[in-house]
Amino acid sequence: MIWNALKLSLQVVSVSTLVIAVVGTAFGFLLARRRFPGKELLDAVLTLPMVLPPTVVGYYLILILGRKGLLGAPIYNLTGWSMTFTWIAAVVASVVVASPLMVKSARAAIESVNPDYENVSRIMGKGEWETFFRVTLPLAGRGILAGVILSFARAFGEFGATMMLAGNISGKTQTMPLAIYEAMAAGEDGTAAWLAVILTGISIAVVYLTNRLSRPAERN
Repeated sequence: MIWNALKLSLQVVSVSTLVIAVVGTAFGFLLARRRFPGKELLDAVLTLPMVLPPTVVGYYLILILGRKGLLGAPIYNLTGWSMTFTWIAAVVASVVVASPLMVKSARAAIESVNPDYENVSRIMGKGEWETFFRVTLPLAGRGILAGVILSFARAFGEFGATMMLAGNISGKTQTMPLAIYEAMAAGEDGTAAWLAVILTGISIAVVYLTNRLSRPAERN
């Protein structure tokens, strides 16, 4: 159980962190550098998964992606495939729940970059994409990387929304938090303890890295 759950958790969190890094940075940039109607409403919607109970987030995901859901039903009718009770569902749950951390971190990091540097890049004839990758991203990199690491940790520990959308199927959708829950329910205290120790160790390492990245760069 331990190694299967760890392997699946690493698979889920690797894919979800990649998606979160790209999507979260994009939304962070949009909120930090663009003005448009409903900007703060969008920020509030993106933040909701961080403040709602995970089971409520899972419920909404079922309404949208379940076999009879808003998007899930047409997909199932066309292909016969349903996302629910698959490892992909665990990825989606992790992405939705952990993304707010990435968006908040990316927005704060990008807002901390002096816009004058970006304006100079544009004056020199650089396009928006080149300015972002050569100026904005390097200057905001520490904050964005900290957001990626925090999102990784949150995705790694996701439980409620995953249980709702992906279920708790051993070897298929059972991540480490779900395995701990099952082990405790079955009275397998030793297995639960090992899983908890591994999860705690990874979380400590993540918090340590985040704290290191959050410190100002040392000057010689």
